[in-house]
Amino acid sequence: MLKTSKIFQAAFLLLISLGMLGIATAAQRRAIEIEGLQTLKFSVDHISAKPGEKLTVKLTNKTSLPPEAMSHNFVLLKKDADSGAFANAAINAKDNGYIPKDMMDKVIVHTELVAGGETKSVTFTVPQETGDYYSYICTFPGHYAAGMKGTLTVK
Repeated sequence: MLKTSKIFQAAFLLLISLGMLGIATAAQRRAIEIEGLQTLKFSVDHISAKPGEKLTVKLTNKTSLPPEAMSHNFVLLKKDADSGAFANAAINAKDNGYIPKDMMDKVIVHTELVAGGETKSVTFTVPQETGDYYSYICTFPGHYAAGMKGTLTVK
């Protein structure tokens, strides 16, 4: 009986420890809330983060227009990516949510397209390389050219 009790105590402590670990992990993730505006801008155009930090970007589309007229996405590009070339290629990638399949190697993370009144989130680990910045853009046709972009600085 004493042996069974100790096994239950050990199992209980293990479950509590795992639960605490889950809580700590969630607490270490920082949320960035960004609105995609009808003026073709992100409400947040600069994010600073630490190398290896876990971020969740929550993108809300603040438009009342239909999705085919005004959807937004958040596409974080690698440091060496040409954001203008990526946005131009995205125009022809409607079937893939305006993310060019042949340039996926330039993407760190992206949301799906977000229609008016909707919200989509994406969680990722910030790159380890510090110093320069990483660009994030909206690839819905015309939005990048209108200035819907921002930067992630890792320091």
